[in-house]
Amino acid sequence: MTDIIDVMIIMITGFWMFLPAMVSNPFAAIFGKNSKVKMDFGRYWRGKRIFGDGKSWLGFFGGAISGILFGLIIIGVTNVFDITEKYLEKPLWTSLGILCTLSFGALLGDLCGAFIKRRVGLKRGQKAPILDQYDFVIGSILLTMVFFPNFIINNYISGWHITALIFVLLITFFIHRCVNIIGYKLGIKKEPW
Repeated sequence: MTDIIDVMIIMITGFWMFLPAMVSNPFAAIFGKNSKVKMDFGRYWRGKRIFGDGKSWLGFFGGAISGILFGLIIIGVTNVFDITEKYLEKPLWTSLGILCTLSFGALLGDLCGAFIKRRVGLKRGQKAPILDQYDFVIGSILLTMVFFPNFIINNYISGWHITALIFVLLITFFIHRCVNIIGYKLGIKKEPW
């Protein structure tokens, strides 16, 4: 029988393991802030920019690599303090693969969100509730599910582990808001949302 402490540990562990995906987006904004080479190279599709000026190659790879490096730090902390063995998959290459899919998936999800926003006529920086907060979560989970389905199923779907997914979804809304306000105050973002 699972008690409340076990469920809380599942939720915190799920959040802890998802942090590389959450780190990728703000670092993409930092790296891509002054980048001149945009991912769509300024091209249009059906009369609208494909992604817009907010998506650059430097931001994409800088954000993904930041997420991966942050994930390696998490693995190191996990091993040093023996917090949990769940994150470190055997062999280490599997863990590195999971970090890559979480980080790149987050940015691919964000890219899909920008593509959708351009198609519906929203300009860069305009609010798109739900899409703005969760595009990176969906992209991260889907890409990781393709390559490492057991990781997603075992840590976010099966049994009480669904609470980890629910916790990630709930806390993402608040973290997204806080990070955007900080980015706005630092001059990295033009809007606080």
